[in-house]
Amino acid sequence: MQKNNFLRSFCCFLLFAFSLVTTAQETNNVVPLLNYIQQLEQNFNIRISYVNKDIESFNIQPSASTSLGEILKYISKKTDLTLTKLNERYYALSKENTISIHAKILDNYEQSTVNGATIEVLESNLATVTDATGYFSLNNVPKDAILRIRFIGFKTMHISAKELDSNNPIKTFLLSQHYVALKEVIVSKFLTTGLSKSKDGSIVLNTTNFGILPGLIEPDVLQTVQALPGIKSSNETVSDINVRGGTNDQNLVLWEDIKMYQSGHFLGLISAFNPYLTNSVTIIKNGTSPQFGDGISSVIDMRTNNKVDNSFLGGGFNMISADVYAQVPITKKSAFQFSARRSITDFLNSPTYNRYFDKTFQDSDIDKNTTNNDITREEDFYFYDITAKVLYNITEKQKLRFSFIHMNNALDYQETNANNETALSKLDQQNTSFGGSLESRWTSRFSTKVNAYRTSYNLNTKAISNNKEQELQQTNKVLENGLKLNTNYKLNNKISLLNGYQLIETGILNLTNVTLPPYRKNIKGVIRTNSIYSEIDYKSTKLNARAGVRVNHIENINTFKRWIVEPRLNVNYNLATHFNANILGEFKSQSTNQIIDLEQNFLGVEKRRWILADEDQLPITTSKQLSLGFNYDKNSLYIGIEGFYKDVEGISTQTQGFQNQDQFNGEIGKYNITGIEFLINKKTNSYSTWLSYTYNINNYTFKAITPNTFPNNLDITHTVTFAGTYNYKDFRFGLGINYNSGKPYTEPKEGENALDLFSFPTKINYKDPNSSRLPNYLRADISALYNFKLNKTCKATFGASILNILNKENILNRYYRVTEQDEIETIESASLGITPNISFRVSF
Repeated sequence: MQKNNFLRSFCCFLLFAFSLVTTAQETNNVVPLLNYIQQLEQNFNIRISYVNKDIESFNIQPSASTSLGEILKYISKKTDLTLTKLNERYYALSKENTISIHAKILDNYEQSTVNGATIEVLESNLATVTDATGYFSLNNVPKDAILRIRFIGFKTMHISAKELDSNNPIKTFLLSQHYVALKEVIVSKFLTTGLSKSKDGSIVLNTTNFGILPGLIEPDVLQTVQALPGIKSSNETVSDINVRGGTNDQNLVLWEDIKMYQSGHFLGLISAFNPYLTNSVTIIKNGTSPQFGDGISSVIDMRTNNKVDNSFLGGGFNMISADVYAQVPITKKSAFQFSARRSITDFLNSPTYNRYFDKTFQDSDIDKNTTNNDITREEDFYFYDITAKVLYNITEKQKLRFSFIHMNNALDYQETNANNETALSKLDQQNTSFGGSLESRWTSRFSTKVNAYRTSYNLNTKAISNNKEQELQQTNKVLENGLKLNTNYKLNNKISLLNGYQLIETGILNLTNVTLPPYRKNIKGVIRTNSIYSEIDYKSTKLNARAGVRVNHIENINTFKRWIVEPRLNVNYNLATHFNANILGEFKSQSTNQIIDLEQNFLGVEKRRWILADEDQLPITTSKQLSLGFNYDKNSLYIGIEGFYKDVEGISTQTQGFQNQDQFNGEIGKYNITGIEFLINKKTNSYSTWLSYTYNINNYTFKAITPNTFPNNLDITHTVTFAGTYNYKDFRFGLGINYNSGKPYTEPKEGENALDLFSFPTKINYKDPNSSRLPNYLRADISALYNFKLNKTCKATFGASILNILNKENILNRYYRVTEQDEIETIESASLGITPNISFRVSF
C-alpha cells in the first residue's frame, strides 16, 4: 500500500512539474500568480484563501523547488505578500501594508553622526529622531510611504520606506550640508506672501516672493515694515520710522552688514534701497542678538542675493523714478550684481511728483514765496542710487563678497524778484559705502565670518541771498570704519555658540559758516568702540532659547572712556500645538544721535544732523526693554499679542524735536514706554485680511523742566490698521485703512500772556509741554497689480495705487513762531493729499 501511495504521489509530482515547465516555456518562464496558486492547490490538495485584487497584478516565475513549504516561502519573498498557515491544508495569502524600518544618518562632510535629525513619514502622524549614533527605527510604516529626513544646516532628504525594511541590513545615508541660514518660522505667510514671523520674534521680508500691501505697488523696504504693529512713521516718511515710540536715529539700519546713515530719497518719502535687489530684510524690535550694537529701538538688516549661480535681469519705472538691476555670472564660481535708479522728476512733473513736492517742501525756504507773483522760481530736484556686488566662491566652503552702494539727493533752487535780485539755494545729500566679507566653514561644526566696511555720509547746503552779498554754508559729515569677526561653533544638534569682536570708529563734523556778519562754527569728534560678545543658542522640539552678552568699551578721543555691559535674552516655548509664548529682553546703547534743528537751517528741508555723544552736553543713550508675547497659528488663522516695556536714558531735548520753550535748552532726560501690540490675521491662498491695534503710554522725564513728566513727542496712544489683500488669477488687490490718535503738541498761552514782549527777541509763552493733541489721523490706501508674460522668458507687472483715496487732510505737526510784526504764526505740516501712482516692470 505504501508503495502504491508513493507511486501515486510521484506520478502527481511529475505531472505537476511537467505542467509548470510547459506553462513557463509558453510564457518565457513567467505565469500569473493566480494561475500558479490554483495549480498548487490542485497538485498538493491544499486551499489558499486570498483577495483577488491583492494578487491579480502579480506575475511570477515558478519555483524550482519540490517542497510545498519552500514554494510558499518563495511566493511570499517574491511578492511581499504574507502567507499564514491556518492548519495542515488551509493557508491564507494577504497583502501586508506596513513594515518595520531602520537606518543610520551621518553627515557627508566628516561622516560624523547626526544626533536629533527629524524623521517624518509623509501623510501620517509617524515621526522620530535619530539617537546619539545617528540610528533610528519605526514600526507599522506603510510600505509605499516616503520618509522626509531633516536637520538644521543640512539639505532635506526623501527616502522610500521599502529601502529601510528591518528584515534587511541597516543602511547608512549621508546628509548634504546646506549653508543658507534659515530661521525657524512660526508664521510662513504673515499679512501677505513674502512676510514671515520667526520664532525669535523677528519679521523677515523676502522681496522675491512679496505679494501686495495697501498703497504699495513695489516692495519698498522701509514702507513695508510700517505695516507691522508697533512700527510707523509719524510724518509719513521712510527716513523717520518710529519703532515702539523711538526716534528714527535709534534704528540700526544695515545693508550688507554696513551701517547706513541715510535711508531715504525725496528727503525721506522713498526708500533709498532698491527693493528688487534687496533679497531679504529682517526687522528686530527686541531680543536682539549681541552681535548687533547701536540701534536701541530696532535693527533693520537688509541683504541682497548671495548665490553665485543665480542669473536675473529686470527693470521698470513709476511716476517718480526708473531703475534697472541684474546679476551676471562671470565664471562658475563668481558673479557680478548691480542696480541703478534715478528720479525722472527733473523732466516729468507727474501728479505723484507734485504731491510729494508739496509735502516735502512745505514750511521751507523753497515754499515761502510760492504765492508771490512778483518772484520767478527755477527748481531742479533729482535723486539716484547705485549698488554693486561681486560674489566669488573660493571653494564650496569659503565665500568672498564685495559690496558698494551710493545714494544721492540734489536740489538747486533759484528765486528772482522784480528788481532782478537773485537768491540761490543748493542742497546735496549723499551716502557712499563699501565693504567686504569672507565666510568660511572649516568643519561641519565650526564656521567664521569676517566683515569690514567704510561708510561716508555728507549733507551740504549753500544759501546765497541779498543779491549775493550773504552766503550761508552748512555741512554735516559722517565717516565710519568697521571691522567684525564672528565665530560659530555647534556643540551638538541642540546647542551652538556665537562669539565675536567688533571695532567701530566714527568721526562726525558739523560746520556752519556765514559771510555777513562773519560767523564760523566747526565741531568735530571721533568715537572708537571696541566690543566683544558671546551668545549660546539652544534649540529643541519645544524650546528655542538664546542668551548672550555684549561688552562695549566706548572712547571719545577728546572727552571720555566708558564700559557698558549689555545682556540679551530671547526665549520661545511651545505651550501646545500651534500655541507658543516668547520672552524677549535686551540692554542696548548708542553713541551717535541726530539733532533736529527746527530753524530754517539746511534750507528748512533737511533739519536733522548727526552728532556724537560727549558725556557732557549729550551722554551715550542707553535702553532697557522687556516683552512677553503669545502667538497662535493654525491653518488660516494667526493671533498674536505682545506686551512690552522700554526705558531709554540719555536723551536730549535737541534730539527729540521739541518745538516749544524747551527747544534750545539741551536738557538731558529719559522716556519710558509701556504698550501692547495685537494682531489677528485670517489668510488663505486667495486672500488675507488683518486687524492690528497698538496701545502706548509714552512719557518723558526731564528734571529741569516743569512739570517733570509729560507726554513724549511721539506718544501716539492708539493705532489701528484694518486691511486686506485678494488674489484672483494674475491680479492682486490691496485695500487698507489706517487710524491713530493725534500726536501731542504745545500751545501758546491765551490772550495777552501769549507773548513775552520784554525779551529780545520776542518769545512765546507756552502752556505745559505737550498738553494738547492734534486731530486724529485717518488714511485709506488702495493698490492693484497685474502679472503677465510678454514672451516665454519675459515676465511683466503693471501696478496702480492711490494713497489717501478719501483725500483727507491730516495734520502731522503743529508749532508756532513769532513774525517780524511780533505776532504768533501757526505752522502746520499736512499729510499727503490724494496721491496716484502707476508702475510697469519687466524681469527675465
